[in-house]
Amino acid sequence: MAGSLTYLAFRPNKVLQVPAAKLSVAKYHIFSEGGYGTETKPSLNQFGLRRRRVGARRHSSINRSITRPSRSLHGTESINFSTLNKPELSVSNECNANQRSLQTSPPLQAYKLTPTEVTSILRANEYHSVELPPGPVKSYETNTLRSNNPIEDAHAESLLTNGCGYLFGIFDGHGGAACGQVTAKRLHSYVMAGLLSNTDLDSHMRVIESSDIHSPSYNFLRTFNENFELVQDLRDIYHKSYLEYLQNLHSNNSRTEGEREHENIEHVLVNAFLALDNDMSREALPEPGGPVNMKTLTVAMSGCVAVCAHIDGPHLHVASTGDCTAVIGSLSESDTWIAKKLTVEHNSDNQKEVKRILSEHPESEHHQIIKGDRLLSMLAPLRAFGDFKFKWDRETIEGTLGTILGDRACPPNYKTPPYLTARPEISYHHLSARDKFMVIGSDGLWDMMTPMQVIRLVGEHMSGKVTLSPLVLDKPHIPLQEIASLLRQRQAAMKLKPTDENAATHLIRCALGGTAYGVDHSRLSQMLSLPPDMVRMFRDDITITVVFFDEEYLRHC
Repeated sequence: MAGSLTYLAFRPNKVLQVPAAKLSVAKYHIFSEGGYGTETKPSLNQFGLRRRRVGARRHSSINRSITRPSRSLHGTESINFSTLNKPELSVSNECNANQRSLQTSPPLQAYKLTPTEVTSILRANEYHSVELPPGPVKSYETNTLRSNNPIEDAHAESLLTNGCGYLFGIFDGHGGAACGQVTAKRLHSYVMAGLLSNTDLDSHMRVIESSDIHSPSYNFLRTFNENFELVQDLRDIYHKSYLEYLQNLHSNNSRTEGEREHENIEHVLVNAFLALDNDMSREALPEPGGPVNMKTLTVAMSGCVAVCAHIDGPHLHVASTGDCTAVIGSLSESDTWIAKKLTVEHNSDNQKEVKRILSEHPESEHHQIIKGDRLLSMLAPLRAFGDFKFKWDRETIEGTLGTILGDRACPPNYKTPPYLTARPEISYHHLSARDKFMVIGSDGLWDMMTPMQVIRLVGEHMSGKVTLSPLVLDKPHIPLQEIASLLRQRQAAMKLKPTDENAATHLIRCALGGTAYGVDHSRLSQMLSLPPDMVRMFRDDITITVVFFDEEYLRHC
């Protein structure tokens, strides 16, 4: 972007009056690669381009400093892609939101991607599981498409090697990538530890204390598709916190061997969420008289919402904090698709959630707690990891952040903290043979499609995907009548033949380019070739995991 940039001490943004030339961002990188930056956008609906409420997931102080057309935070405005090669109006790149002025930007060089180029972009981050052991999960597919640079979404998939099932999680960050990626890296270990038997927990704790990484008890998680690593000094800090967590579990563990009741699973999930959030808070605070650790503070000042699904046999538990969504796709007795939503969004549209927050604070504050659909007029999600400037007491915030943020360290009307929690809401579903798959996605997907649209698309993709590979007869001497039936089924499936074998990629393609008549290549090309300083106005980061259930396994459970 043109203009004078400023930084939030440890990541690029235009919130503080700190000249870019005086701050080395690379010095504070948390991960081996990548940086920090965030912008906010309205999103598209597949049936028409429109703006949504700007900044639904970000702090308002950040919203005021992004480049976007000057307009109301509410309402809609049509966007015509045919005008992308004409001069556009944009907000002057000034830090003070009250001094915005409209100026003409240079003509945008929009161009049309070829179908091959579009497919290459969409498939760049897709993943398909291979060789999963027999159980309720037959396979899973995942994909992600970034809007932020670096992407603020993260995901994690794990198999518990002690026979306690699978964990699938999606983490949607805001205010930077740090909190989402750290939470994705750590949460499954916290959940796994809570699910261990007393014997396994005891041996796991001893091995962690001795740092014997070659012991089978060092890690009971088999993780898939990991694409980043934490830097060494953070790994050391997190190792110490995890050991303390194990010691607390061991001292408070009153379970009997083999106990796996639903109530216990719910307790494990809630405890893991809260323990990890508490650890991130403690890690960000300096020792008395010691310096501030900018890496852990970066994590603490950003935030993320999360959804984590645990599948063990026919038992599915979903823990959700924020506005990521999990949906089950099932077939009814009449073979029509049913979408069962397993999560609720924790935002100002959820009146039950608003009442919960108001009940925790004096009535004299009620008119100030939710303003402009945001918590303390700043934060849209009403539950989240991180975001400790909404959780710490005023003295802690001013002592830790005062030298960085000055008089803006505390949110406005900050009187009776905490205002925010990472406590998840838990739902349970007993899987049956009619449950075919589960879709977990960040809000970049659900901004554009309804749960029912997503379930139908994946269901049709399952039927049409068989046509992407040759017909194979898996046994000899098949009667001609059966072969004819297979060919008729394959002919019918040709009408649903998808472009992508990966279901998550198929959903992203339809979300960005879908119309009532199918995928429009021109729209899809334009959505994928938007300039970096405009893309956030039209779409958010999108991360999707589709988990396919084993019908035969569930039929015999």
